[in-house]
Amino acid sequence: MSSLTPEQFILRIKDLGLADIRAVDRVRSEHGAGNHSLAATIESMQRAGIVTTLQTEKILRGDRSGYYYGEYKVLYLIGAGTFARVYRASKDDKVFAVKVLRKRFRDEPKELEQFLREGRMGLKLRHPNIVSIYDVVPDIRHPFLVMEFVEGQTLRELVKVRGKLPADLALKLIYDVCSGLSHAAQLGISHRDLKLSNVLISTDGKAKLVDFGLAALADRNNPDVVADCPNARAIDYAALERGTGVRKDDPRSDVFFAGNMLYHMLAGTPALIETRDRLARLNVNRFIDITPLPSLVPDVPGVANQIVQKSMRYNVNERFQSAGEMQAEIKKAITLLERGDVGSAGGDYHQPMAEHHDDDELPSNEGEGYVVMFVESKATLQNAVRDRLKARGYRVLVIQDPDRALSRFAAGEERPADAVIFGASDLGSAAIEAHNRFAEEEATRDIPTVLLIDRKQTHLIAAATRGPNRKMLGLPLKVRELRTALALVLADVPRRQIGTF
Repeated sequence: MSSLTPEQFILRIKDLGLADIRAVDRVRSEHGAGNHSLAATIESMQRAGIVTTLQTEKILRGDRSGYYYGEYKVLYLIGAGTFARVYRASKDDKVFAVKVLRKRFRDEPKELEQFLREGRMGLKLRHPNIVSIYDVVPDIRHPFLVMEFVEGQTLRELVKVRGKLPADLALKLIYDVCSGLSHAAQLGISHRDLKLSNVLISTDGKAKLVDFGLAALADRNNPDVVADCPNARAIDYAALERGTGVRKDDPRSDVFFAGNMLYHMLAGTPALIETRDRLARLNVNRFIDITPLPSLVPDVPGVANQIVQKSMRYNVNERFQSAGEMQAEIKKAITLLERGDVGSAGGDYHQPMAEHHDDDELPSNEGEGYVVMFVESKATLQNAVRDRLKARGYRVLVIQDPDRALSRFAAGEERPADAVIFGASDLGSAAIEAHNRFAEEEATRDIPTVLLIDRKQTHLIAAATRGPNRKMLGLPLKVRELRTALALVLADVPRRQIGTF
C-alpha cells in the first residue's frame, strides 16, 4: 500500500478534478469520524463511484498525468495493442472510448501519421457495423482519437469462450462484418487488418469493425502498385498480395481474410497457420495448403462451407469480387439455413442443442459478474446450457450430484455461485429434494434457484417449493425463457467484480 495518508489520497482526488468536491466530502463524512485506514478510505471512495480502480492505482503510484485526455476523463483501460491503448472515458455524463498512441511512437513520424490517418479515415465512416470515430486530437504530447464506446466483447473473446460457433451465428456475424466492409469500400477504404480481435460484439449481438489503422485509401490512378507493407501488422496481407500480384488496396484481400474469420468461427481454429516467424508468414503456401473445413467440422452446412471456400480462393478472380457480393451470398445461406435446406459438407447439419429450442443465438454480456451452478446429469443438456450461458457472460459450474452441489454451500464459507439451476429431467426426485432444501436451509434460502422439469412430471412439479426467488421452467428448454428467469432471480444480487471469481 502507498505511503499516502487517507487525507492526502482525498486531497489528490480533489486536486486532479476526478470528482465533484462536494461529493467527495459527502462520502468522507458518511464514512464517519475516527482514524480510518487508507484501504478503508479507498474502498468507500470506489464503492461510491468517486474513483475507479485505474484512477486509484495511478494516484497511489504518484502519477501526475493520464487522468484526462483533453476534456475526457479516463475511467478504465479496456484494451492495449502494439501501437495504442484504449480507455473507457467520460465527458458530460456520456461514455466514450479514447484511443491513445503509446509514448514510444509519438516521436516516430511514420507511426504517428499512421495513427492519425486511422482517425481521419474513421471520421468518414458512419455505419451500424463500424465503430464510429468522433474526433481526432493531434496533441503533440498525447495524440488521441475519440471513439464510440461499445459495451460487449471482441469476437476473439467469444470464440475463445465458446470454441466452435453454430453456423447460423457465425454467418450472421460475418454478414455484419461484410456489411461494414462494403460501406467502407464505397468510400475507397479497405480495412487491411481483419482478425477476430478487431471485431466487437455489442450487447445486442451486432458485430462492429474497429481499427482501420492499416487501411489504405484506394490509389485509382496507380493500378500497377503491388502490395508493399513494411509494417508487421499487415504482413499477412502483404504476403497474399505479393503472391497473387495485386495492388495493396484490392478489396478482394479483405474478402479472403473475412473468409478466414468465418472459417475460424466455424472450426474454432484459424485456417492460416499462425506463426511469428516473418519468413514463414511470407510463404504463400500458407494461403494454399489450408485444411478443408469439413475435415475439422464434418457436420458443417454445405452453404457455409461454400462461402468459406469461395472467399478464400488463392486465385483472386475465383473469390467473391467484393464484400458486398460476399454479403449477398451470406444472406442467401442464412435463408437456406432457416428453411432447413442447407446441403451438407460431410453429414447433415444439426444444431448443438437440437433437442431444445434455441430461439436466441445472439451473444451478449448480460451475465457478466454472475456465477451460475448447473446441477444436471445429462451431458447433452449440460453442454447446451453451459455454452449458451457462457456466450452471454455467465460463468457456469456444472455438477452432476445434487448432494455434492449442496455441500459446496457450507455455512460461513464464500458462496461458489449466485444462482443454481436444477435439472429434474433425469435426476427426478433427487433434484426436487435438493431444490427444496435450498429453499429451507439457512445457508442457502436466499440463493435463487431455477428448476428445469419435464411438464409430464406432474407429481414432481406439485412437490417443488415455490417462492419469489424460485423459478420453474418446462422442458424442452427455450434459452430465452432461461435467460429471463435468471434475470428475474438475480435482479437484486450484486454482480461480482471481474477477476475475483
